[in-house]
Amino acid sequence: MLCAGTVHAQTGNTKDPLKITGTVVDSKGLSLPSATVIEKGTKNAVSTDFDGSFTITVSSSQAILVFKYIGMKEVEMPVNNSKKMEVTLQDETSDLQAVVVIGYGTQKKASVVGAIATIKPSLLQVGTARTLGNNLAGQVTGIMAVQRSGEPGYDQSDIKIRGISTFKGGTNPLVLVDGIERNLNDLDPSEIESFSVLKDAAASAVYGVRGANGVILINTKRGFVGTPTIQIRTEYSIQEPTKLPEFIKAAPYMTLLNQLAAEQGRPQLYSDDRISKTASNYDPDLYPDVNWIDAITKNYAFTSRSNLNVAGGSEILRYALTASYYSENGIMAADPNQTYDSETRLNRANVRTNVDVNVSKTTLLRVNIGGFLQNINKANTSTDYLFGTAFETTPFVHPAIYSDGKIPRVFARENPWAVGTQQGYYKQGGSKIESLVSLEQDLKGLTPGLKAKFTYSFDSYSENRIVRGKSPDYYNVATQRDLDGSLIHGTVQAYGQEYLGYKTESAFGNRRIYLEANTTYNRAFGKHDLSGLLLYNQDSYNDGTAPQAFKHQGLAGRTSYTFDRKYVGEFNFGYNGSENFAKGNRYGFFPSVAMGWIASEEKFMEPYKDVFNKLKIRGSYGLVGNDNIGGNRRFAYLTTISDNNNSDYWFGTGQGVKFEGIEEGQIGVSNLTWEKVAKADIGIELGLFNMMDLTVDIFQEKRKDIFVERNTVPTQAGFINAPWANFGKMENKGLEVGFNFNKQITADFFMSWRFNFTYVENKVTERDEADAVKGTYRSGTGIQNNTLWGYVAKGLYTDEDFSAPGVLVPGLPVPTFGTSLRPGDIKYEDRNGDGIISGLDEGFIGGTTDPQIVYGFGSNLKYKQFDFSFFFQGIGKSERIIGGSNFIPGSGTGTLGNIYSNYEDRWTEENPSQDVFWPRLSYGPNANNAVASTWWKKDMSFGRLKTMEIGYSLTKAMAERLYLQGLRIYISGNNLWYVSNFKLWDPELDTANGLKYPSTKSVLFGLSIGL
Repeated sequence: MLCAGTVHAQTGNTKDPLKITGTVVDSKGLSLPSATVIEKGTKNAVSTDFDGSFTITVSSSQAILVFKYIGMKEVEMPVNNSKKMEVTLQDETSDLQAVVVIGYGTQKKASVVGAIATIKPSLLQVGTARTLGNNLAGQVTGIMAVQRSGEPGYDQSDIKIRGISTFKGGTNPLVLVDGIERNLNDLDPSEIESFSVLKDAAASAVYGVRGANGVILINTKRGFVGTPTIQIRTEYSIQEPTKLPEFIKAAPYMTLLNQLAAEQGRPQLYSDDRISKTASNYDPDLYPDVNWIDAITKNYAFTSRSNLNVAGGSEILRYALTASYYSENGIMAADPNQTYDSETRLNRANVRTNVDVNVSKTTLLRVNIGGFLQNINKANTSTDYLFGTAFETTPFVHPAIYSDGKIPRVFARENPWAVGTQQGYYKQGGSKIESLVSLEQDLKGLTPGLKAKFTYSFDSYSENRIVRGKSPDYYNVATQRDLDGSLIHGTVQAYGQEYLGYKTESAFGNRRIYLEANTTYNRAFGKHDLSGLLLYNQDSYNDGTAPQAFKHQGLAGRTSYTFDRKYVGEFNFGYNGSENFAKGNRYGFFPSVAMGWIASEEKFMEPYKDVFNKLKIRGSYGLVGNDNIGGNRRFAYLTTISDNNNSDYWFGTGQGVKFEGIEEGQIGVSNLTWEKVAKADIGIELGLFNMMDLTVDIFQEKRKDIFVERNTVPTQAGFINAPWANFGKMENKGLEVGFNFNKQITADFFMSWRFNFTYVENKVTERDEADAVKGTYRSGTGIQNNTLWGYVAKGLYTDEDFSAPGVLVPGLPVPTFGTSLRPGDIKYEDRNGDGIISGLDEGFIGGTTDPQIVYGFGSNLKYKQFDFSFFFQGIGKSERIIGGSNFIPGSGTGTLGNIYSNYEDRWTEENPSQDVFWPRLSYGPNANNAVASTWWKKDMSFGRLKTMEIGYSLTKAMAERLYLQGLRIYISGNNLWYVSNFKLWDPELDTANGLKYPSTKSVLFGLSIGL
């Protein structure tokens, strides 16, 4: 059945206008907002509201209503004197008509045999993140996304599809918005109509030299036939850091250093009087106790977002307008007494208009115009540098600012508060315009199903910066007061400027021009369903970094055949190239094949239709490429000439006379080519009881021709610089599982669950290492890419390891770090067996910062007018070596470095445990304990409550009394809580000591209105 409808009759003249009310729901009983209801043969149309309800007045009782919704089958129902109608629309998947976005087009969902994942755009419009990529983690199988910083404007996630399969070339996926390569994070989530991820060769081979790392396809919202719908959404949130490093106060800091100094026979460093006065806050000017992280940050910050969506149209013209404004204040502190604003703040406005015009019955014109304006304001210093100085500066050295308004600083050091608030400000403004025009001609006059399309796009981005900098007057640290109680500062250490400087900078930005022409064919012949694509495209991208633009050109094609809705075969190819390679080597052919069996359509499955509503088995194999080969070289097929100092000539005696010369630079690689990846994928799609969907994929990728510097070329060959070649190889394999459950439990209660899991594992199989190195602990061949490097720790030394103070018992390898060993220091494995611990014992120690596991699960519940949802996301098998300068407590001798709050979790003579965080602490550096090793290799896996939301929607009657189509209020939490074995800072951050702008957690209040 196309729909299940219930009508309630009334009597009256069949010629009189008739008012009809009703609801439109899907097969699960969920209401369908923005479904179109049209009186057939007229322009009389309305859209359903938030609850799927509609009201329409038709010309007579003989009218026919047409119900439309994207992804659902169109339904026609005669009015027949009905007063009320309840309509159920079925998914188009029931007759294989649903479509998904694929490379350069769309395809019937049932006939898709590539590994393609999709997600509802509404699931991406959550939380307070500016960048769309931050909402992807755990949401889509195959996407590995981690957010390494929370700083406004620099907080975009690092996104990979199915992990990493190259160790030199680019690893980022190709992102196409409306078919044009664009930045994922330039979009506001409210602009998106569809989101697809192409993962295997069958899905991405048409992109040829640019498809190796997977492809993300995003289509923006378009208009529809019906009365205009207006959606307004506004949100306001308060946010705070998920977790900042916690340091101890000044008094316990000084007490600890006294203890460590005493253990080494040194005199007391800090008097009991000073410690006591510091602890009691006796005189904060002379006995300060400053938490420098607190000094440079605020406890809370605020964000807001507002969206406007207007869409509608007629059979001739359809339109969609999306406008949004986002504002985020950062947590970095500013000085309210300053006349300028150095507070971290980002504002962005996005606008997009898409218009479709039926120029004739067979000609469709599409015009897209979009873009954004973005402004960033921040302190005139690097945020990372500011956090670094906050860690280096001890809590008792001086206050942030004296009570008399003077600013102290130790010579050749920094005052973190002054660096962040007294040195002016920095502004950055960026703007982008994105345009697209396409003309599509239906050639059914020649043969049904044939279409031709031409597309032109022009994008331009520009950026400007303003720096207003200055330095304050810095005073030496005061150590006493005079008889009047005033601080004695002594001389001014450094004079600053009274006024702000002014400097402007502008960047070229970037520009992209894209041309495409294609023909498509889609037609069914009885049991035969045939589709095809042939496409030509070219693009030019210029970012000002090179005298010549980056260019691509090529052909792409696809043929798909389905027999009897059961058996699917598909062939794809890309024949394209890049100007980065020499003539004769610029183009490559990238084919793929895929086959699928829709077993649920077989006759022998009919008795089990109630259990297995879908069973599809598919497989694919193909070749794709990556022309972003790395090596930091453009046109690497050309030999370069160098004029560095190594080529200078000196004549005469003494200083003589210097003549500048030239020498051979990088050797050109005449047969330079792109990376090639052979991808294989086997997948199964299972639908159970019309309420559960399970998708499982197993994949393998083998990449070759990775561009590497040769390591085994003998010096006798005479090269000044080692030559490069397409020599490297790498493998990547993994597993993906996606599960969805949707069930209308009762008339008032709906429940859905979803779960995604991705596991990847890569291995470098060739990186041109010497045969003597391969197979050893120092070999990068045969192990995971980006494997951590260091020493292997064997626990801590004990008393039994020493025959005398500082003398190890015979048989134990002796470290050569120049440190006098004691019990509690880290013991290392002598990996080369030479009896000493030296740099030769360093090697690969397993683990990588790149997560091998990404997962997510969540639920949506709706009961009457209330709804509740949550989503939990995490990563696994991700490790990091922590440490750095002055990281170990006491290593900075009280002049540099703060001490983490877990400092008591350490080895001591009273607690000679091996299960501690810190080894033996000492006054001053301990080179033995500070080197990178498995002792400092920490598990950075985590699970995070990404979002949680509760909302309430007004009933239809209540909304109408307010002259609204619908209204929903909601409260949402973002990053509210996480769990991890690592406790010092947020493990997702890209930092070895926690000193980085943190991710934030927030509580959001929102209102959504339909007009």
